[in-house]
Amino acid sequence: MAAQAISQGSLRAIFEGTPSANPILQCVQIKAMENKSGEGERYRIVLSDISNFIQTMMATQSNHIVTDGGLKKGSIVRLTGYNPQIVKGKKILIILDLEVLEEYGEVDKIGEPVALDPKPGEQVEAKAQPSAISGTNFYGNKPAQPPVQQQQQPQRSLPSHPSGPAAGGNTNLYPIEALSPYAHKWTIKARCTHKSDIKHWHKKTGEGKLFSVNLLDDSGEIKATGFNEQCDALYDVFQEGGVYFISSPCRVNLAKKQFSNLNNDYELSFERDTAVEKAQEQSDVPQVRFNFTSIGDLESVEKETTIDTIGVLKDVGEVSEIVSKTTNKPYNKREITLVDNSLRSVRMTLWNQSAIQFEVPLESVIAFKGVKVSDFGGRSLSLLASGTMKVDPDIDEAHKLKGWYDAQGRQDNFQSHASTMGAGSGGNRNEYKTIAQVAEEGIGMNSEKAEYFNLKATVLYVRSENFAYPACSSGDCNKKVVEVEENEWRCEKCDKSFPKPNYRYVLSFNVSDHTGQMWLSGFDDAGRLIMGMDANELMEIKNEDESKVAELLQDATCKTYNFSVRARMDTYNDQQRVRHQVQTASSLDFPRECSRLADILKQYNLNSDSLFVN
Repeated sequence: MAAQAISQGSLRAIFEGTPSANPILQCVQIKAMENKSGEGERYRIVLSDISNFIQTMMATQSNHIVTDGGLKKGSIVRLTGYNPQIVKGKKILIILDLEVLEEYGEVDKIGEPVALDPKPGEQVEAKAQPSAISGTNFYGNKPAQPPVQQQQQPQRSLPSHPSGPAAGGNTNLYPIEALSPYAHKWTIKARCTHKSDIKHWHKKTGEGKLFSVNLLDDSGEIKATGFNEQCDALYDVFQEGGVYFISSPCRVNLAKKQFSNLNNDYELSFERDTAVEKAQEQSDVPQVRFNFTSIGDLESVEKETTIDTIGVLKDVGEVSEIVSKTTNKPYNKREITLVDNSLRSVRMTLWNQSAIQFEVPLESVIAFKGVKVSDFGGRSLSLLASGTMKVDPDIDEAHKLKGWYDAQGRQDNFQSHASTMGAGSGGNRNEYKTIAQVAEEGIGMNSEKAEYFNLKATVLYVRSENFAYPACSSGDCNKKVVEVEENEWRCEKCDKSFPKPNYRYVLSFNVSDHTGQMWLSGFDDAGRLIMGMDANELMEIKNEDESKVAELLQDATCKTYNFSVRARMDTYNDQQRVRHQVQTASSLDFPRECSRLADILKQYNLNSDSLFVN
């Protein structure tokens, strides 16, 4: 029965341009290949159609078919996605997807297939007799006979686009999903779905610039990057929404997942001779492809997952600026609120130019591609630098959402994902809280605005790393300055240079009360109080004797202060957390402290009396 199911002769038909739909073949060998890049294994598989066998390479996104134990030697399979290629004169198939026909189980090798000859017209080594597949040789025994000329037949190739500068004549069109470092002399036809701004970098070893585009065709998406000269040559060529032919030479590298939200193991790097040509036919390549997760389903999504989502714009916050804790660079951010027909709302953070240029009217439908999910404070979203958004897109999901909102959504009440974490009052700036109360009431976790509380706590530990930064010496600037030359510190904001900086504290310290511990951050005023000196003095001591600084930091511990604290949800490196920042700090005023404690006891006695009365 298994032999009857196999599509005999289908392998040769694939390379002669007359493939059968979803051919059924037998897997006769599986071999793991070491990936020198360290990114995991790739698999070579030998498939047979009884008449011939061929070596294939499994696309990495389909590795699970092997690793899960579904595909084994002897399995009967149906190819549902593949791409034929000729590499170094040998025919191979790139397997994009296949289905294991479990009803046949694992059977012995059917027939005596021979290696598939190269396509008619090529010079190859003839076979004196059929070569069988051995256990150690993918292609069987090598023939010993001299080469002979094969009978000429009409040659048919894979589909190709009309000749042009990027076409290179009859170059085969490749699907994006089949691109790999093993593919050569290829051309893809793809739509540019996203183009980044030009980014500049400055390092001790040099400087440069780059931009990137996301490219889409029927098979998948891939990121492509142009550096320096390629950035100058190609940036104005690519326009979002346009369709282009891109032809090798163009380097195919392993994707740097931290910089891309696309589901592809590879990415492209434009080279000097990479050809890019705008296609005349623009409609035969799909538009942006979404795989939406509804706002109501976010609780079931793992944190750090990149998703697409769609919602109605309910609220827009103002642009604010935060400073990176590690680089001291400023970043612009804006928070917006989205709702959908699950009657849930979610907060999304936009960054830099996306935040500054956001001018979308309220109640618009926005589709987002490439947003990261965070689980801190419930569920929230952050638009990645490589992400995109479409306002009122002409897609079914947007039309349905707009119809629901116009019909009833305006009158509905929405539950915030953050609100499931518990609401805290936190609104009274003069209210004292214990550390346990701050955590239990979720202060700073569920509000669009900052929340405040007072705290009496003892300093347990002061971080010695980056306790101060070099600041501008003019007026109230306080921006970080950079040493451009010896004894020359430059402030870009003031456009001035100074012989030395004015160091200011950026302390991070751990405090405790009788209920728990928490981390606080404090700036110059709090730092002066805790350390007992200004930051310039401490930096001079560090330059003379760094071990003395450790002693001074130790001496600053085990002292109790009153802190006025600002709590607000903060996002850094796409991670969300509540940041507790000291607004003011003061030493204990013992008479006032006694009076405050006495008031607490009076309030406790009043509450106790009322219990007995009731």
